[in-house]
Amino acid sequence: MSGLAFKVVIPARYASTRLPAKPLLDLGGKPMVVRVAERARLSGAEEVWVATDNHEVWAAAEAHEVAALMTRGDHATGTDRLAEVVVQRGWPGDAIIVNVQGDEPLIEPEVIVQTARQLATSGADIATVAHPIVDAADFFNPNVVKVVCRADGDAAYFSRAPIPYARDHFAREGGGETLPASFPAYRHVGLYAYRAKFLKAYAGLTAAPTEQFEALEQLRALWHGYRISVTLVDAAPATGVDTPEDAERMRKLFDPTGNNG
Repeated sequence: MSGLAFKVVIPARYASTRLPAKPLLDLGGKPMVVRVAERARLSGAEEVWVATDNHEVWAAAEAHEVAALMTRGDHATGTDRLAEVVVQRGWPGDAIIVNVQGDEPLIEPEVIVQTARQLATSGADIATVAHPIVDAADFFNPNVVKVVCRADGDAAYFSRAPIPYARDHFAREGGGETLPASFPAYRHVGLYAYRAKFLKAYAGLTAAPTEQFEALEQLRALWHGYRISVTLVDAAPATGVDTPEDAERMRKLFDPTGNNG
């Protein structure tokens, strides 16, 4: 699709509080993690790997001819799991690796390519995605992560707080029910591309004070001086699977007849 050399790793942790065995969720006769890998392949990635801590997930991927790696079960984050894959595979420091979440079976291949290209052309250590916020409820929602960018397109800060804050508009409007015109508020989408050398260094980075309060892992990289370049898309990418309701919606989408399996 792109002519750009990059790899995709899909971290697929078996345990999930709300959805146990989530990577194996049956979507039209295939496990969800396989559906994600199929979408990733459409991006033109030179390699697509599932990285898991569970033999059932590994076996399910291999059964559908998706390359899979067993990784440790004690990783705190998906980024740590990616770092182990880089070491296992022996990828060079300049390799570009896109982290595609294992619960996004509708992910657009074009966005994967766009994120990899953003990293390649920006010279940053990490690239990620954002889109404009148009709904005031989203802007004030702490579950919606906001990002403020610098003039060069790099992230200045990520926060759950409503940033940037339109002081005069909200004072006049009284209640924050609308956003001002041309308001530069952007929602962060958790799709990342990394250079392998950053992933190798990541395990040695101490947590940032802001990271611990915001509960945002990407603040660690900013704290230590790494560059995160942000590529903008017009609208939110397709949603993933986080809840039982999401799972049911996705099942119906892949098999509206209800004949999964």
